[in-house]
Amino acid sequence: MSRTRSTSRTALLAALGLITATGATATVLGTATAGAAAPGCRVDYRITNQWSTGFGADVTVTNTGDPVAAWTLEWSYAGNQQVTQGWNATITQSGTAVTAKNVSYNGTLATGGSTSFGFNGSYSGTNAVPATFKLNGVVCNGATEPTQPPTTPPTTPPTTPPTTPPPAGGKADNPYAGAKVYVNPEWAAKAAAEPGGTKISGQPTGVWLDRIAAVNGSATSMGLRAHLDEALRQKGTGELVVQLVVYNLPGRDCAALASNGELGPTEIGRYKTDYIDPIAAILADSKYAGLRIVTTVEIDSLPNLVTNVSGRPTATPNCDVMKANGNYVTGVGYALKKLGAIGNVYNYVDAGHHGWLGWDDNFGPSAELFKQAATAEGSTLSNVHGFIVNTANYSALKENHFTINDSVNGVSVRQSKWVDWNRYTDELSYAQAMRAKLVQLGFDSGLGMLIDTSRNGWGGTARPTAPGATTSVDTYVNGGRYDRRIHLGNWCNQSGAGLGERPQAAPATGIDAYVWMKPPGESDGASKEIPNNEGKGFDRMCDPTYTGNARNGNSMSGALPDAPISGQWFSAQFQELLKNAHPAL
Repeated sequence: MSRTRSTSRTALLAALGLITATGATATVLGTATAGAAAPGCRVDYRITNQWSTGFGADVTVTNTGDPVAAWTLEWSYAGNQQVTQGWNATITQSGTAVTAKNVSYNGTLATGGSTSFGFNGSYSGTNAVPATFKLNGVVCNGATEPTQPPTTPPTTPPTTPPTTPPPAGGKADNPYAGAKVYVNPEWAAKAAAEPGGTKISGQPTGVWLDRIAAVNGSATSMGLRAHLDEALRQKGTGELVVQLVVYNLPGRDCAALASNGELGPTEIGRYKTDYIDPIAAILADSKYAGLRIVTTVEIDSLPNLVTNVSGRPTATPNCDVMKANGNYVTGVGYALKKLGAIGNVYNYVDAGHHGWLGWDDNFGPSAELFKQAATAEGSTLSNVHGFIVNTANYSALKENHFTINDSVNGVSVRQSKWVDWNRYTDELSYAQAMRAKLVQLGFDSGLGMLIDTSRNGWGGTARPTAPGATTSVDTYVNGGRYDRRIHLGNWCNQSGAGLGERPQAAPATGIDAYVWMKPPGESDGASKEIPNNEGKGFDRMCDPTYTGNARNGNSMSGALPDAPISGQWFSAQFQELLKNAHPAL
């Protein structure tokens, strides 16, 4: 896309010494008036995407004066722009005046320090960049002309992703960019055999290595080498990503019996020698060096050590055991070190979802725990290419009918029963905020996020088309929310769910890809106890008659009936996902 700006204005401001100009972007500086303490600031406002009725923007604030412990950025629009959703800042708007305040983790700005936040907005007519910005009351920016933005809404991104080849001798910044993604023939065959299934059977999904036997395969199922050999066949002459789910920690998923695994809480030795080491040996085979191998590392485990331990109303004895013995942290650190040493492997660590970790007392401690695990067993932060959220969950990608900053009759959306003081309303805002927090803690600034959109579409006839009634904050939120679960804590075979955004590369700022890591049609857990040799127990959250516990507000489970054990094919769920897909098939 071409980029434009006002040459006369830029030349004038440059002559006055008030801007620096680099490339196609003009940045206007602000300094203190004589006698002021020494504040100073620079703001870069960039429209990242624009279509007929809306736009997305990124704002970077740089403190050029004395250090500050908190910041407030103010600007006004000349037109009718309205901020509809933001992330990494608390954004409010009154008329044309907009105020963005730091959140808990990005308020401190050293001299020369910067932070970024983003938002989506609506408009009609023109969408000019604001003429003036103030940081803590100090004017930072004069007017700048926007760079020419894309004109495609983010919900319908280009079908051909941008190509970002890896640097010489290194990894691609985004492994999904410019690459095809492996289609698992075993899943594809099951999907194609379903009525209507051929509409999606060509989509890429994750390959789950959820027990030792899955690595080797059998006479009736493909092992890891068989999948990689098939990936080489699918690859052809271009780039291809293979998505693997590494999922077999000792005492796995201590708070959900349906996804318990084969290894007992103390079997960290077997995890290393019988599970991770064989996977690493196969992936390191030079035969597969031309593949981009994405590993999703140990979902549903580390966050349990924050949220489901003693001192919390949601505590379980099993999670206390795993926190005390340290085997979750040890196992994740060992896996990251072994797999991260392989040049074409990209590790993405599980970071839960907004309906689990979006509260203040869960968000920061979980990020700290992720760092602890990433540096355990001799691993380093460089072994983490990114994080994945919403794996095998149902949280909506983006709620368009309400934002976390809305209020009804003076009552904040955060006080609604659905949001319940959470900081986030959806997975996109949560993922972007978690990314910012992790970078602040020392992870690489190029950290990428994945969002599992396999089952969070929430389409069909029940999908709201407008905000809810403003009778109360609850009618406003409940009437407008796409996510139709009874409670955010419900996670098993949810009734009414639908396929979400199709897998795609680089769909939003900081997001490497939307993925279908959980293969649609594979059960989350059995509706009743079913004996099996995979160590998978019966969790009442998968029973449609269950009236709940502390982790779902003592609500009904919302689960579909007659489900098989986790990972097995569940035709009724597959058909429901097709019916309620959004975007529709």
